[in-house]
Amino acid sequence: MSTVTSPVEPSRQSTLASNLSDEAVPEHDPNTTAGLLAQRLQAWKHAVGYLEEYVEAVEKVHKNSSKEYERVLKTISKPLREGEHFDQSLGGVAGFFENMRVNTQALINTNAETEKSIKGSVLPVLERLHKEIKHKAKELAHGAEKGAKEVEKARNTTQKHIELLGQHTAAFESSGAKHHPNDDPYVIQRGVLHRLNKQVQEENNQRNDLIAVQANFQEFEAHVIGTVQQAMEAFNSFVGGQALKVQALYADMLGSAQRIPPDFEWKGFVKRSGDKLVDPAEGPRTVEAIQFPNQNHASTKALIEGSLERKSRNKLSWGYSTGYYVVTPAKFLHEFKDDDNYRKDPTPELSIYLPDAIIGLPAGEKFNVKGKDKSGGLGGKLSGSSELSFKAHSPAEAMKWFEVIKKVAGATPGSPTVPSPAEEVKVNPVEAAAAPATQGVTGAEEKPKPVVAVPEASTSAAADAKAQEAGVAPAAAAPAAAPAAADEKAAVKA
Repeated sequence: MSTVTSPVEPSRQSTLASNLSDEAVPEHDPNTTAGLLAQRLQAWKHAVGYLEEYVEAVEKVHKNSSKEYERVLKTISKPLREGEHFDQSLGGVAGFFENMRVNTQALINTNAETEKSIKGSVLPVLERLHKEIKHKAKELAHGAEKGAKEVEKARNTTQKHIELLGQHTAAFESSGAKHHPNDDPYVIQRGVLHRLNKQVQEENNQRNDLIAVQANFQEFEAHVIGTVQQAMEAFNSFVGGQALKVQALYADMLGSAQRIPPDFEWKGFVKRSGDKLVDPAEGPRTVEAIQFPNQNHASTKALIEGSLERKSRNKLSWGYSTGYYVVTPAKFLHEFKDDDNYRKDPTPELSIYLPDAIIGLPAGEKFNVKGKDKSGGLGGKLSGSSELSFKAHSPAEAMKWFEVIKKVAGATPGSPTVPSPAEEVKVNPVEAAAAPATQGVTGAEEKPKPVVAVPEASTSAAADAKAQEAGVAPAAAAPAAAPAAADEKAAVKA
């Protein structure tokens, strides 16, 4: 009998199935492969679920954005305040805001449309895919469980007969060849082979089912990925398209603002309200050109004004200070710092009511005025009546001031006046005699002035000298007693 040797087959890497083929009842759990595939389906189900949640969140974002843009629209829904200042035609600011309203309403609409599209076209695809994965997991669990139970049952049966064969083979060695027919190890062995064949059939059936499931898994996963891609394409078409619309709407707003010519509104405003605007061709206003009521009234015109030097009333000071002095028709002698009416309010520094004052004859460019400061300043309240020494720029100017002040004070020609220091005044006897009559006419209604008595003609030279020292001009002797008496009543206007 010849022995046939089979060729040596090439070695290959052993697999789980080949390792288990040498064992009659392998310890491998028949649910291992099915369980692994079930876990994979669970992973896919969760992945699709995450995608579902993301798309749902985006859908809610667009829904809320639509509502938020409604609030945005309310901020510009009312007409512009003081809208009459803007041109209502297209191309201006009013048209720009109308463009913003239209585009903002479009933002509301496009967000609402995107929310509806996602909800109606994208989410249903992912929901169906989620259900397919769940159904696939149920099918796998049901088929694997049924096949695993059959394999487990066949393995248990085989294991029992193998154990029975072991018992009877052990008994055969101890008791010899005397056995019951059913306990014959040969018969039992054939029973083991029968049951082992059934077990292998169940295992192979399960294996074939798992191979089919594994092959189907590749197709199913391709279907899952394809469905996800389809959903994302639809999602991108809606969301991405909406993003492009938003960009276009905002770009249109920008273009509407950029198309406004810089001088468009101003030209329209000048055209509408040019009669109320300032004409740049007109010259600026000047105080000199302005007319106001009583501007040229006689009481507002100075009788004489100009700069004079005045000696300070403070006995401790010396020298003269320059000021601006005015004699007004209201019979005041006012002192100002200067003649500037604009730099500050021209409030008098000193004010003397001339009818209550005593005026001295000029001595060169100097003359005196004795009176009370009524300006209301602190200096007037403390000093009371005081004699003010003035110095003009020239004797002629001093005489001019004296004449005006004497006239304002109410003195008449020939009236005795108080001479300035070291000045002797010559009085015309005729004028002295005529003074009482003249004063009775012109000064009847005047406030009583300080008076200085005029000496009679028989007055001695010594009396004349005393009168001169007292500052009173000596009067010539009158031929009759009546003129002398009149001279005694003469008043000196101060």
